[in-house]
Amino acid sequence: MTNKLWFQVGIGTILALVIIRLFIEVQGIFDPLFIIAGTIFVPLLLGGVLFYLTRPVLHFLIKRKFPKWAAVLTVLFSLILVLYLFYIMIGPIVTDQINALVDNAPEIIESIEESAQYIFDQRDRLPDSIEEQLSGMASQIGDRIGDIGGWVISFIGSFVSGVVTLVLVPFFLIYLLIDHKKFVPFVTGFFSGERKGWLRKTLHDIDDTLQSYIQGQLLVSFLVGVMLLIGYLIIDLDYALLLALIGMATNVIPFLGPYIAVFPAIIIALVQDPIMAVYVAIIMLVAQQIESNFITPNVMGKSLDVHPLTVITLILAAGNIAGLWGIILAIPVYAVIKTIAKNVYARRLEIRKTATRDIE
Repeated sequence: MTNKLWFQVGIGTILALVIIRLFIEVQGIFDPLFIIAGTIFVPLLLGGVLFYLTRPVLHFLIKRKFPKWAAVLTVLFSLILVLYLFYIMIGPIVTDQINALVDNAPEIIESIEESAQYIFDQRDRLPDSIEEQLSGMASQIGDRIGDIGGWVISFIGSFVSGVVTLVLVPFFLIYLLIDHKKFVPFVTGFFSGERKGWLRKTLHDIDDTLQSYIQGQLLVSFLVGVMLLIGYLIIDLDYALLLALIGMATNVIPFLGPYIAVFPAIIIALVQDPIMAVYVAIIMLVAQQIESNFITPNVMGKSLDVHPLTVITLILAAGNIAGLWGIILAIPVYAVIKTIAKNVYARRLEIRKTATRDIE
């Protein structure tokens, strides 16, 4: 019975639950580790993203007989140059649009308040359940506005955290570029024989999965941003570049990203001209249809093929567990787990076939 898969899975699940329970009981001991992990999480994540974006360039230079230190320095200077060119090309335009948005903020807020007041004035005609929800929303908005001091403190904390992140990201990127090939030999060094070969293949597949997702997702987000910018310029929407950049950034959030991106665009469109909101919705719909039916299948292929229902389930669960970071990381984590499961299943089939041949 101990050789049965169901028995092994059951025992493994029980042991995992026992370990989790014990960990919860003594988690206070690990609080310093959690603080350290929380501090380096974002810089390490951003460094990893930049690593997967720049690694092809590093390999290209090394194949051209560049010394490793020279290839790493070339990659870093190239990355800085690209960021600088990106800044000087769109930085002034974005700055002007942000300043204009700040200057027009009172008018936009007044327009929103008038629309909200109209809705609240009509609440007596609405069902009781909707009226209660509107009253609750009004109370929450008032509480949020009254907590300006908390917002200021939160902003200062976020600013300090952002500075720390900007300082740490280059260090993580440099060490990843220099020592990334040492990771697999270090991990597989604890094993031998077929297990070592299987682990090496699994780590290689995980690496390919992460590379496909990160490079593909960023390319898809860039193309979506370009499509939104073209559409917003065609309809002459105010703050077109700024809103397109918001759409590009939020597109990295699976499923929810387009809805987050279209919300500020529709608000600006309503203030500019109500009919513009319809145009914005059409542009977002067309962009998402092109992205989901043509761009994503051709950029990412079938390596990260995940059913839409699975995506929605993962996002809802991860959002409740870990908030925004859970939503962003749910799909790549699932893809990694799926890759590991495939390799485990293939390994078991190989062992079973080998055992069958030995018996025969």
